[in-house]
This record gives sequence, structure tokens and C-alpha cells, in this order.
Amino acid sequence: MPSLMGSLYIGVSGLQTSQNALNTTAHNMSNADTTGYVRQQVQLGTRFYNTIAVNPKAVSNQQLGLGVYYSKVKQVRDYFLDQTYRRESGRSAFYEVSSGALEEVEYLLDELNGESFQESLEDLWRSVQELSKDPSSAVTQGLMVQRSAQFLERAQAVYAGLVDYQNNLNNQIQGKVDKINSYADQILALNKAIVKIESGKMEEANDLRDERNRILDELATMVKMTYSEDMMGNVSVQVEGVDLVKGEIAYKMGLDQDEQTGFYTPFWIQNASYTINEKGEKVYNIEGAEVFDLNAVISSDLDTDIGSLKSMLLARGDHKADYRDLAEDKYDNSISQSVIMNIQAEFDQLIHNVCTAMNQVIAEAAEAATAKNPDSTYLRDSQGRPIQIFQKIGSDGYTKDPVTGNWTYNNEDADDYASTYSVANLQMNSELMQNPSMFGFITMDNSVDYETIEKLKTKFTEESNTLNPNVKKKTSFVDYYGDLVAQIANSGKVYKSIVFNQQATVNATFSAREQVIGVSSDEELTHMVKFQNAYNASSRYINAIDEMLAHIINTLAV
Repeated sequence: MPSLMGSLYIGVSGLQTSQNALNTTAHNMSNADTTGYVRQQVQLGTRFYNTIAVNPKAVSNQQLGLGVYYSKVKQVRDYFLDQTYRRESGRSAFYEVSSGALEEVEYLLDELNGESFQESLEDLWRSVQELSKDPSSAVTQGLMVQRSAQFLERAQAVYAGLVDYQNNLNNQIQGKVDKINSYADQILALNKAIVKIESGKMEEANDLRDERNRILDELATMVKMTYSEDMMGNVSVQVEGVDLVKGEIAYKMGLDQDEQTGFYTPFWIQNASYTINEKGEKVYNIEGAEVFDLNAVISSDLDTDIGSLKSMLLARGDHKADYRDLAEDKYDNSISQSVIMNIQAEFDQLIHNVCTAMNQVIAEAAEAATAKNPDSTYLRDSQGRPIQIFQKIGSDGYTKDPVTGNWTYNNEDADDYASTYSVANLQMNSELMQNPSMFGFITMDNSVDYETIEKLKTKFTEESNTLNPNVKKKTSFVDYYGDLVAQIANSGKVYKSIVFNQQATVNATFSAREQVIGVSSDEELTHMVKFQNAYNASSRYINAIDEMLAHIINTLAV
């Protein structure tokens, strides 16, 4: 009788275990298409044996089994593949941002006045050529002034588009940091929930682990991340070698906003010192607390090319660049690694060189005429200044000596933007716009000034311009813009190639990981049939024991 009752319990254990295994299999199949879900694997164990008799001469002791139990439902993961996938997806995201930035620049140049700007530059050059045929014609003079205005208008539109994209990247950086901080909070909350569930060792918090791993996958695309799990199930996360989540604390990134540019710099709040201002607000000193070293060489060997957030910061740069950033002593340490700043500076250099060259030719002709005749008003405005086609917005181009009445040219100061002929600090000469015939190009002896116009033509054709200090090829104004566009296209092609190859690596790693963690419908159906048969077998076993017990009870009753 006791043996039969014990056998009944054995059958019940098989029935319960098979039912739980079927539930796990059904759970796998229902989540086959769920993002981040990792298939769960059933582990079964045998219950303790009751020893009935010990016989040293026998092969083994006489023991009675107590059935099977549902030991564990574990996740099937490969730590190496997880690490590889997350690192390579972060690297892929880094280059995708760079490639996307170049695509946006190409769009700005081609769609947002790209062709129009190319045409405006060529139209300006053609107007100079037409002027050389008859410099004294009011028609050709007016045409050159009109083309100059169009050239400047288009140039400012292109530059404004680049600045707008910088600002857009800046907003995306803010969103990324907010998302990272949100993920830190979520990981901390999941750590606590997982430890609470698993501390009793009664069950595994696999669905919560799936959610945590999904967040780690997302986080890996944004930043260079490392992580580890302790024996309790807590995951610690480090970003760029600094703790993001550790123990019961989720450390946060702050955003320091530059007062002039409005650009954000991510920093570690816990590593920054601060003072309290008169409004009771914390004012942080982020020196040494920055999340990223943006001066580090970008290299796959050094793993410095991981994460979309860092790539956004590099692409955006730290200020709105202009031609001054192309100085040899600044270029490599200032803008060379920033896609947007590099293009801004090279584009601004073209506008600066064209405008100053045209102004210079007119000024030299005016000074030469004055040298011959101090009373000459040739190529001077109503106040006696040499005519400037392009004027500075922030300062005057010339200063008048109150004693002699002579006008002195105000040189550009690299430390004072208002003194520069930079695209955002330029405007057309309003007096010249109203009266293009101010030029005249008729000297004091009533001869047509072909010489000045030839010098103007020479400025457009002489090959004296380089894109940046690292480019040795010299080019003319007309060809400069073509070289700039070609440089962007070539860089874009290189980045697209890197992204393509990197994405292939990510896809291969993802496929290998999916073979481990992914749900196979055929495999799960096989398991379902196996556990269903086990369930049916346990059911039939219980029925057999039940019949035997009924027979014994009925027999004894008689």
C-alpha cells in the first residue's frame, strides 16, 4: 500500500513537471517575434531517493525514487557573442552618424542652394568676364553688382543650413543623454526586481533579464560600454570607463551648455565640482569631468570609434567654424575631426577669399589713382572711401584720419569676429546696390580702365587657394567649390563603405547570436511533442496506479 501511494506521488510529479515544461515551450513560441526575447530552456532534476536497504555485496543500494522536479528555466545566451555584438553595433552606429552627417551636407549643397550656389559663383565669374569687354557700360556694371549680391545671398543660405544642422545635432545630443540617463534608471530598477525574484531561488526572472539585456543592446549603440554581473544578479555598467550603474546607484550624465554657442557638453555630475550662484542654482565646473576625450585619435584599434553620442559630438564640433579655423596652428587641434566644422571653415574660406579679393582689386585701383592725383575720386564712394563691394556688418572697413582726411584700411583681427570678412559678417554695399554706376571704370584722363578688370579676372583664375592646410593642391575660385564638393563626396563614399562593411559584421554576429538565443519554431514543436508525450505517459501511469489501488481496496473490502 505505501509503495503504491508513493508511486502515485511519482506520477503526479511527472504530470506537474511536464505541464510546466509545456508552459515554458508555449511561452517561447508566443514570444518568437518579440524583440530582445531569449529562448528559455527547461532543466529537469530527480528528487531525492529513499534508501530501503544497504547491501555491501550488491552493485548498489536498494533505493526508491521520489520522482522528477522542475529544476530550472534558464536563458540560453553566449557571453562572447553578446560582447562582440554590442561592441560592433556601437562601432557601426558611430560611423552611421558620420556617414549621415556627410549625406546631410551633400543634401544642403545640392538641394539647399547647392546647384544654385555653384551657378551663382559661375554667374559672378561670367559677369566679370562681361565687364572686361566694356568696363564703362552701366549694364555690365549693374550685372556684376547684381551677381555679387546673389552670390552672397546664396552663400549665406548654405552656411545657415550648415549651422541649422549643427543645432539639430545639438538637440539630438541632448535627447541621447536623456535617454542614457533613463536607461540607467531602468537598469537599476530591473536589478532590484531581478534580485528580489531570484533571491529565494524559487524561479528565474528571465523576462526581466530579457528587458535588461535589450536595454544593454540599445545602450551599446550610444556609448562605449562595459558591464558585469555579480552573484546576486545585479548588473554594473560603465561608460567610457566611468560607472553609470553600480550597486544601488544610477549615476547621471549632465549637460553643460555653452553660453555663446548653446552647444551641450556631456559630463559626469559625480565627478564635477560646483558652486551655488545667487539664484541658489548649481554652477558646475566640468573640467576633468567630461564624458568623452574628443581630442583622442579615432581608431578601431584603440576602440575610440564606438557609440553614436560621441560621433554626434565630433560631427557637430564645439563652435560655428569659419576660415580662421583653417590656420595651420589650429586646424588639426580644432576642426579636422568634425565633419560639419570642417565644411563650414572650407566653405567660409571660399567666400572670404572671393570677397576680399574683389574688394582688394578695387581698393588698389583707387589708391593708385589717388597716388597720381590726390584729389582723385576714382572708385571711391560719396565719403571718399575706396568702394567696397562687400562690407562687414560688425565693423567698418576703413577709418578716416581726422587730421589728414585719409582713409585707412582696417585689417582683420583673428581674435575679433566683427573685424572679419566671414560669410555671416558680410553684407552688400547698399550705396553700390542703389547706384552700380559708381564704379564708372573711367579714369581721370577719361580712359576706360581695362587694367583693373583684367586684375579682377586674374583673381578668379589664379590657382592660389587650398581647401585646408593638409591639402597641397592649389585651385582657382571657380574650381575650389568643385573640389570642396568632390571632397565631401569622396569622404561620404569612404564612410558608406565603412558602414557597409561594419553592418555586415554586425549582421553576421547578430545571426550567430540569434542561433543561440532565438526561438526555433521547429525545435519548440519538437519539445512540445516530447513534453506532451511525457504528460500523457504520467497520466497513464497514474491511471494504472489508481486501478491497482482500487483493486486492492475492493479485494480487502471483500
